[in-house]
Amino acid sequence: MLKCSIRLGLVASIVLISSSSLTCAAEPFAPVTVTDADGSYYLKNQFVTARIEKQTGDVLSLSYKGLELLGNGPGRTNGYFSLPGTTMTFGSKHVASIKLDPTTTNGDRATVAVQFTYDKGESTVPADVEMVYSLGRNDSGLYLMENWNHKPEYPLVTFPVGRFAAKLNPAIFDYLATDNDRHRIMPTAADWGAGVAQNMKEARLLTTGQYKGQVEHKYDYAAVQFENPAYGWASTTKHVGLWLVTPSNEYMSGGSTKVELNAHLDGNESGYPTLLNVWKGPHYGGTVINIPKGESWIKAVGPFMLYCNSADTGDQMFAEARAHAALEAKAWPYSWVNEPTYYAPKDARSTVAGTIKLNDPITSQSQISHLLVGLSAPEWKANGRTVDWQQDGKFYQFWTHGDDSGRFSIPNVLPGNYVLHAIANGVLGEFAQANIHVEQGKPLDLGTLEWKPVRDGRQLWEIGIPDRTSGEFFNGDAYWHWGIYNKYPKDFPNDVHYVIGKSDFHKDWNIMQVPRGTNNTGRSFGPVTTWTVSFNLDAPPHGKATLRLGIAGAEVRALTININGKLAGTLTGFPNTMVIHRDSDRGYWFERDVAFDASMMKGGDNTLALIIPAGGVTSGIQYDYLRLELDESAAAPAPPGPVAIPAAPRNAPPAAGEGD
Repeated sequence: MLKCSIRLGLVASIVLISSSSLTCAAEPFAPVTVTDADGSYYLKNQFVTARIEKQTGDVLSLSYKGLELLGNGPGRTNGYFSLPGTTMTFGSKHVASIKLDPTTTNGDRATVAVQFTYDKGESTVPADVEMVYSLGRNDSGLYLMENWNHKPEYPLVTFPVGRFAAKLNPAIFDYLATDNDRHRIMPTAADWGAGVAQNMKEARLLTTGQYKGQVEHKYDYAAVQFENPAYGWASTTKHVGLWLVTPSNEYMSGGSTKVELNAHLDGNESGYPTLLNVWKGPHYGGTVINIPKGESWIKAVGPFMLYCNSADTGDQMFAEARAHAALEAKAWPYSWVNEPTYYAPKDARSTVAGTIKLNDPITSQSQISHLLVGLSAPEWKANGRTVDWQQDGKFYQFWTHGDDSGRFSIPNVLPGNYVLHAIANGVLGEFAQANIHVEQGKPLDLGTLEWKPVRDGRQLWEIGIPDRTSGEFFNGDAYWHWGIYNKYPKDFPNDVHYVIGKSDFHKDWNIMQVPRGTNNTGRSFGPVTTWTVSFNLDAPPHGKATLRLGIAGAEVRALTININGKLAGTLTGFPNTMVIHRDSDRGYWFERDVAFDASMMKGGDNTLALIIPAGGVTSGIQYDYLRLELDESAAAPAPPGPVAIPAAPRNAPPAAGEGD
């Protein structure tokens, strides 16, 4: 059973698609009802029934086609908003209410809420938090929303993770789909429970079931949130699906490149199918929310949807869920939401449009591939740390895909002052323009904006594609498989030796540079690892040479660069983005440059060495892109001095945020 708007085979004919529903020529569906009983609100329409507990705001039950979709075993088995990694609770002062009674809407919609008010308790979240649930007559699923209000008199509020989590019924769900590469029948909860932990509790070697001998790791399903508006679980035996649908990413942390958990087997003992909306994410570099006392902060998380559907196969249900997500995106912002303090309607928003014109005289490149354009708050400070758009979880962001000619149009932007950002495949760095002022209800045309990429001289050579990932390198086509770092000694027994003009980075450059481990658990300690790049110059150079490094992810303490056996520079202070041990091809992206005296090179054959120190087999680096540039008109930099490389424990524990 699908939502009316796409149930083409189940209604007589389609007459009109509106912003909030579909009008059908057939008889209308049964009205929505809301019942207050057993300490809960029961929301019900023709497709689903949801039970919302008035004490906690949790979704205790969600049924579809007569099936209970949420977990039914020991432990926490429901759907709930939470702040993992903290001891904070939503407080004791709470009020449950029916915000929209369906008897006043002719049965078209019902909305209930549970609001928690800050009670000054030591472990209470210092903010007012309201959990809102809504069900329409034609909705094949439940809408959820979480409203945050930090008043100036409240103490500091900060937390590592903000999410909605749902533990699903393992007797029903056996198929997971997160993107085009990852959709399959999954191991069972029993298979998970019988597995053997590897280098972290979330990774287990399966000893039973159809995947016996493989390692199951919840991070193997993490994905870029902006590119994945629908993901979730289905049943190949009951032929039902439950999907997390996000029609807008405006409230999500980390912008258009943020990788996060979304669906997997519960990493604890239960092994239950798990579905997540991690709106404030801690992984792959993490994001920041920091609201000090004296500051007012209001944010609406959602609405998003727990969408139910049915079809013969898991792949069919996944495809239909993605099609439904596109319909939900077109309906955003929802006309039925009546939350004026938190959620702006269509007429209070604006469209920002323009054209990014690439001007790179070094290569004469003018076409733009995979252009992403977004509006974010200006960089801000938290505990002396600068927070950029990749780390921001505090403010709204608005992103869109541009076309190959650089044209873009960002819809539904809230009023405010923003920085405009643009990133694209094939271009190192990003475009940024500050002081973009968006007024309520007034479209803004920025015209043509010139993007002149930074260059430090003419290009001598490059390795890879500047696309903010390491996916183009060897093993990048299967980056999500646990333990690629353990394969490195076998894949490159003599380390990487790359010859400019001869080697192919798809085959000859590994997805990650890591110490050479000696076992399959990921806990071994490896020696110094050196990669070399050989290149030829026609004549002895002079002036300033610059090695530019786009970094897709790092867990390394330092990177030393030698030219022809002499020190060119050492880089330290990398942000630990946990990308390698969490099985990704990207995380928080950053660039580091090493400038050195060009006379260290010579006419003829040259060798550049990239050296990482000894450490655990995940203490490495994932390059996005490398480029050597030469400016013979610039003064040569002074020789580098000695750099102390920070020590690290042989088997450093994973960072905070490892939980579900």
